[in-house]
Amino acid sequence: MMVDEAVNIRTATYKAELENELSEILKYWTDHAPDNINDGFQGKIDNDNRVTENAPKGSVLNARILWTFSAAYNHSNKTGYLDMANRAYQYINTHIIDPQYGGVYWSVDYKGAPLDTKKQVYAIAFTIYALSEYFIASGIEAVKQQAIDLFYLLVERAYDPVNTGYFEAFARDWKPIDDLRLSAKDANEKKTMNTHLHVLEGYTNLYRIWPDKALGEHISMLLNNFFDHFIDPQTHHLVLFFDEEWHPKSQLVSYGHDIEATWLMLEAAQVISDEKMVESVKQISIGIAEATIKGLDADGGLWYEYEPADDHLITEKHWWVQAEAMIGFFNAWQISGYKKYLELSINNWALVKDKILDKTNGEWFWGITQDGHVMENEDKVGLWKCPYHNSRACIEIIKRIN
Repeated sequence: MMVDEAVNIRTATYKAELENELSEILKYWTDHAPDNINDGFQGKIDNDNRVTENAPKGSVLNARILWTFSAAYNHSNKTGYLDMANRAYQYINTHIIDPQYGGVYWSVDYKGAPLDTKKQVYAIAFTIYALSEYFIASGIEAVKQQAIDLFYLLVERAYDPVNTGYFEAFARDWKPIDDLRLSAKDANEKKTMNTHLHVLEGYTNLYRIWPDKALGEHISMLLNNFFDHFIDPQTHHLVLFFDEEWHPKSQLVSYGHDIEATWLMLEAAQVISDEKMVESVKQISIGIAEATIKGLDADGGLWYEYEPADDHLITEKHWWVQAEAMIGFFNAWQISGYKKYLELSINNWALVKDKILDKTNGEWFWGITQDGHVMENEDKVGLWKCPYHNSRACIEIIKRIN
């Protein structure tokens, strides 16, 4: 058998398994996530599919549901997926978009009333991302305009015209606040890699439906932020936290974000048709992929984080980190032609099938510990546990194999 035939067989099997898994993920969310009493979707469900009554509903969760079912409809043309996207959009439009000050609330209560009203740029970026995908699915011009308006809002309110980049968070009325953190584990700094990565992602999706010159310039600026600040030229890892003037404030390594950034940066450069930037990202991406390999366990899974200061490895394998490794290493294979990266992607999927998929109750577990046990007391559905990373990995790799 020729080598290329062997690769074709491997990728055909990979594609078939991911097509099936995508259907399973979407079925879980269709069956379990809708809140048929208070509208929208449940705010919190545990590993045994028990709903937490009266749980808050997060803007990130709802935006990611909207993106997922819009993307699934755009991928398969199944009307049931569009129905779910319509449900998500109506909830976001009615309850999560702030009609007075613009942007989105971080969370609403179980009945849809504003709860945490701070303006987290990360959440607005995901809303742009989701609305753009929903416009492709629905064709509703008002949806496209909402995404455009959110872009203008971020440029007006959150962009740093002096040093470039975007500030992290604001009060509901866009006044400064002291606590800028996205989550309790994050450093309280004005600029973060994570938010910039997803602003880039949101803008890239918006550019597909609205190739505006100013938007393209912001995408280029964001890519240059990664080249100039976020990517450490010595380690090839991403620096996660900065002050206003781009002074690094962290050494923490996030393996999932490292590998995720490689393919999202390339996608952005390709969407704006900047060939020079495309070539630069390709070269950088292989360096980052090689640095990420250091975070792989022998079973093919990718560890969560590493703190160089005290040589501390967080020996957990989170669901989203594995999903990003699947795409990121597949992307590295496509860029380089080196089959070792394809094997890393497929090996990671093998780990997911063996340990991360919940074969009893559906969806993916939050993660596993070093000894392979499921992490306890984590969400199956929640503010952060969404269908986005795993469904996106399936859709993205299927498209690339096609």
